[in-house]
Amino acid sequence: MRLCDSLQLPLWVVNVDARHQSGQSPEDAARQARYQALSECALAHGLTHIALAQHADDQVETLLLALSRGAGLPGLAAMPAQFERLGVTYHRPWLQVPGQALRDALVRVGQTWVQDPTNEDTQFTRNRIRAEVLPVLDKAFPSFRQTFARSAAHAAQAQTLLQELAEQDAQQVGLPPNIQQLQQLSPARQTNVLRHWLAQAHMQASAAQMQALLVQVQACTTRGHRIDIKVGRGFVRRDGAVLRCYNL
Repeated sequence: MRLCDSLQLPLWVVNVDARHQSGQSPEDAARQARYQALSECALAHGLTHIALAQHADDQVETLLLALSRGAGLPGLAAMPAQFERLGVTYHRPWLQVPGQALRDALVRVGQTWVQDPTNEDTQFTRNRIRAEVLPVLDKAFPSFRQTFARSAAHAAQAQTLLQELAEQDAQQVGLPPNIQQLQQLSPARQTNVLRHWLAQAHMQASAAQMQALLVQVQACTTRGHRIDIKVGRGFVRRDGAVLRCYNL
């Protein structure tokens, strides 16, 4: 508040309920609540662009967290420099700048900052990466922030190609996807277009759930074959000739 007063900037404070649901991580619940609140507050005041403060260390943490969970290309692409959510365009101008460089710059101009106390809690995987893994990487590979960023950029480019292919295949199989049309695609393309379809419903299948769904799609050759697969916090079920998703 004091900083906003000194800069003569308006300040809006929004309280959120960030409790996580069953099957949802606390970090994801907090992230979803945060973006919901930011977007609603911005639009309510006529704003459509927001700058975020994530820096190069945050990008590395995101990539390592994705690797630890066996993520695919969307996870390995880490955080984009710009994206749109809920009608607001978000920008990350500091993704190429190490966190220490930003802190040093603030010290030079005599500006303090707020340190989130939960950042010290190593029960969260991201905080353990920050406290224990990054210092080791810094000693072994001093330029790891730049090289990891390049790898994330390559993954993002490959994911863009997969997204374009998914959109093309979606025109063929339809959304919701027609089962017989799905069966005409290779398993890899089935997976790609199904993830594209589920993402539109804000659903994400684990590798095991997707494999189970592919098996059922391939086996669906009779009118009475039933498909009912749990996916994330919802289900994918057969409805006649098509698949439908139900997000709980």
